[in-house]
Amino acid sequence: MAAMNARTVYFVSDGTGITAETFGNSILAQFAIKARHVRRPFIDGADKAHAVVAEINESAVREGQRPIVFATLVDREVLKIVREHCQGRVMDMFGTFIEPLEDEFGIKSNHRVGRFSDVAESQEYHDRIEAINFSLAHDDGQSSRNLDTAEVILVGVSRCGKTPTSLYLAMQHGIKAANYPLIPEDFERRKLPAPLLPHKRKCFGLTIDPERLASIRNERRPGSKYAELLNCRYEVNEAEALMKREGIAWLSSTHKSIEEIATTILRDIRPDRLVY
Repeated sequence: MAAMNARTVYFVSDGTGITAETFGNSILAQFAIKARHVRRPFIDGADKAHAVVAEINESAVREGQRPIVFATLVDREVLKIVREHCQGRVMDMFGTFIEPLEDEFGIKSNHRVGRFSDVAESQEYHDRIEAINFSLAHDDGQSSRNLDTAEVILVGVSRCGKTPTSLYLAMQHGIKAANYPLIPEDFERRKLPAPLLPHKRKCFGLTIDPERLASIRNERRPGSKYAELLNCRYEVNEAEALMKREGIAWLSSTHKSIEEIATTILRDIRPDRLVY
């Protein structure tokens, strides 16, 4: 299916706009469109609402088609301004979900602007910060200290997606995730790096298609042996063989998003984290 003409998509919120953008993008992913994304956070008053409406309307005139507007606006007066005056297709995400749930639960929602404002006081917040610091300190095998407190140790060849996955696990799920590279010396010894041996049960492997790996490495070190396709094939094959010998579960990151990889890891190591 050919892609439609590019559309401008606005994510308008009285908070950070992250919720609107995350949810909106998951919906947009179902359509073959090109989109110009514009996030407009902290739209929490009439003046700001009229300003963002003017911007949206200018986009509509300039592009000859109405923008899509994903809105998470608690203040009904602000939402009314956006709904009644903008020339975009407004998707009121709170109205779509909160009002039916108010009817279902028989109670009113808090209707709180910036409902995460007290997050810094929660234990969950502090646990996530601790997990992020842990993952940063244990990125790419920088440190083998305190690996006994790691909840998962990602292993695999360089540039297969270990770092972004470990940080995602830390930031989104509060998981203390270390990551450790598998290098040619490990393949020659035919065993895991020594610091990982006492923690093998915590290891989870990532692999990747050699052609994709070569492409990624060429962006980092073009023309090097490190990025050669032949070398990438060798490293990937040896890493997979090593993980198989050691009984380490692994998956390919080639066609999976970080979210999919993280969910698979959580399902295997901490299924309780998928229920909250």
